[in-house]
Amino acid sequence: MNEEKTFKSGIAADALRYVTLKQSLGRQFENATIVLLKLDQFLLETSGPMADLTVETFHQWSHTLDSLSSNTRRARMQAVKNFCIYRRRTVPDCFLPDSTQFPKARPRVAPYIFSEAEMARMLGHCNTMPEDSARAPLRWASMRMALVLLYATGLRRGELFRLTVQAYDHGTRTCLIRASKFHKSRLLPLHDGLTEEVDRYLSARCDTFPAALKTEPLLWSPHRDGHAYTGTWLGRNLRILFKRAAIKKADGNPPRVHDFRHACAVNALIRWYRAGLDVQAKLPMLATWLGHVSIFSTYYYLHFVEDLRSLANGRFTDLYGGLVTPLGAKGDHR
Repeated sequence: MNEEKTFKSGIAADALRYVTLKQSLGRQFENATIVLLKLDQFLLETSGPMADLTVETFHQWSHTLDSLSSNTRRARMQAVKNFCIYRRRTVPDCFLPDSTQFPKARPRVAPYIFSEAEMARMLGHCNTMPEDSARAPLRWASMRMALVLLYATGLRRGELFRLTVQAYDHGTRTCLIRASKFHKSRLLPLHDGLTEEVDRYLSARCDTFPAALKTEPLLWSPHRDGHAYTGTWLGRNLRILFKRAAIKKADGNPPRVHDFRHACAVNALIRWYRAGLDVQAKLPMLATWLGHVSIFSTYYYLHFVEDLRSLANGRFTDLYGGLVTPLGAKGDHR
């Protein structure tokens, strides 16, 4: 933790021990650490270096979150409460926030599950979009590569932008996702179609930017000193493609980048059902593919969409339909 990210208020010693403990258990703990650092800074600026967390200071700090969504405010307040629970082990009389006073959680946003036809439309638009300037000759080729990787591999957005050219091995047709969430790395085998997409993009990238290094990001921006494109770039281009491909959610809003990860998981199940495979037995493989520590994290991405419902119902009927007697049929002795 560098100097500008050091705890300095009255909670400093306990907060540092807490963060160190969590990180020693293998957790990155970035989001909670940022919340505690901002709380520490607030206490320092409003009440001085000896300021402690009290009912009053917690209430004042909570008001600084008013512009955020209720779910985000609740998550940050819960992060502080978790720290206070830890702190009570050594400071029994320290302040502990009351969760009943936190904002009520709103239902999670339902993800948009992209179909193969919708993906084909967006990729088609990538191929026909005119480049907007000589400064961005690979704008839509890079966008096509991003779409293919998001949909086919279920990469997290951060994983996509951290992916380097050397992480891809043409010989073994694999892609190495290095130490991502939960400090886990994973090696993804790529099917022929995806390998062809990556090879085509790398060839265009090399022709256009021959000085770009293999150690640099795959989605390399020539205008960011060797860094990858940004989430803002991705979101802006996605909105253009969603509009051209007539893709929107039921509420009229465009889908989110994270929805591609949901779509990857759901469409994997659909393919397995259609192929007659044992879906339950393959779920651990899907969890590993998505980079999850536990299969229970994967269940969050498995949504019962209509195609999946029909396939699962058909599988059940094929296996057990003969055991089910329709109501009112002969032999029904209710």
